[in-house]
Amino acid sequence: MEAFLISTGVVAIAEIGDKTQLLALLLAARFRRPVPIVLGILCATLLNHAAAATLGVLLARWLSGETFQLIVGLAFLAMAAWALIPDKADEGATGGRGAGGVFLTTLVAFFLVEIGDKTQIATTLLAARFEMVWAVTAGTTLGMMLANAPVVFLGDALLRRVSLKWVRIAAAAIFAVIGAWIILNMLL
Repeated sequence: MEAFLISTGVVAIAEIGDKTQLLALLLAARFRRPVPIVLGILCATLLNHAAAATLGVLLARWLSGETFQLIVGLAFLAMAAWALIPDKADEGATGGRGAGGVFLTTLVAFFLVEIGDKTQIATTLLAARFEMVWAVTAGTTLGMMLANAPVVFLGDALLRRVSLKWVRIAAAAIFAVIGAWIILNMLL
């Protein structure tokens, strides 16, 4: 129980203001379908954190260094560009995709963005400390959900009052700044 509770708390706190929380808001803005988004976040987190808890040490060694930092930085710049591309039904209430498409988009986006993230690294370290893969995976997944589900549900209500154009621009700017910062940090 200790591994579960500590894992939940560590990730819930670490996730506040993290890039995946921003991604949750962006997905809520684009699709305005909170249930498939939250389910996509849940499944992506379970898959990602289970892999981190069992194979994280090997993956961290393989993906560490300047090459990995460059890939992460470029991925953020790509996310910035993607955030600027409006969907066909952006200003409509439904987001223009069925629940299955929204779920799969969320699943893939969250899984990929979580690779190398601080919560994935925390999951790896917690699993190494407690030697309890499933307790840590369950705890870190709950922590992720505690931080991101409210953003998805409350973000939709907020976005009924705010233009998606400005949300896209703000998200793109944040992703671009993070990507540039990572790349510049690596070069200096």
